[in-house]
Amino acid sequence: MIYEILDRDLIFPGLDAPKMEDVMTQVGGALARAGYAKDTYVEALIAREKEYPTALDVDGYGVAIPHTPVDHINKTVIGVAVLKEPADFIAMGTDDETIGVRIIFMLCIAGTPGAHDHLDELQRILAIIQDTAVLDKLLAARSADEIMNIIQEKENSL
Repeated sequence: MIYEILDRDLIFPGLDAPKMEDVMTQVGGALARAGYAKDTYVEALIAREKEYPTALDVDGYGVAIPHTPVDHINKTVIGVAVLKEPADFIAMGTDDETIGVRIIFMLCIAGTPGAHDHLDELQRILAIIQDTAVLDKLLAARSADEIMNIIQEKENSL
């Protein structure tokens, strides 16, 4: 379950990050400072996001799910950010189509190099974000605890 690998200190409601790189630096940097990721994590996030964009338009809601290869990870956690204002991310599967993203699930999933250990978490996140009522609640959330509770409640209902 996603809520079981969340860390309250790595959930950022109302984050001020006007650009994709700001999101990666602020949230990814927090994951690295907390010991979940290596010092190479932020740079790897930005590089991977430029090569393989992760932004999705979910019924008009911009959501991104950035991640890196496991070489940049020390231990598993997921960071969550809800931005004050949308930041432009490139849409998944395109080279230049942008989506204004406000909700970010930043994967930091330890595993075996070359394996796809993050796919279970990715599938769980996709199940959560397909519910636009959950996205509305996340956008309105004012605290890390509230965001954790929204995610836990949704996962328990699946």
